[in-house]
Amino acid sequence: QVQLVESGGGLVQAGGSLRLSCVASGSGFRVNAMAWHRQAPGKQRELVARITSDGIRDYADSVKGRFTISRDNAKNTVYMEMNSLKAEDTAVYYCNFATTRSLTATNRNYWGQGTQVTVSS
Repeated sequence: QVQLVESGGGLVQAGGSLRLSCVASGSGFRVNAMAWHRQAPGKQRELVARITSDGIRDYADSVKGRFTISRDNAKNTVYMEMNSLKAEDTAVYYCNFATTRSLTATNRNYWGQGTQVTVSS
């Protein structure tokens, strides 16, 4: 079983920065793509940023140039540096890992529990 634990959320003023982290625990799996999603009150969950196992990144248009996703494969950890934060970035942020079980080659997605990011204007 794989568990994802997020950290780094909080309250910040507009224009400020936060860094989110998400680490996966467990064994017998390989992490493929890692991603961050977010869900604001009354809205659907949306993809914010994604990074493949080869390090290819893509971002939602709303965060391009402000957010940076990175990963540490040795630590099974994904990060997201968020700069120039805006009130509209307020949401619960979830990490998502696409994994493959080593023994069975079974693919499965895992989600973190979510971390609140609140940007005050």
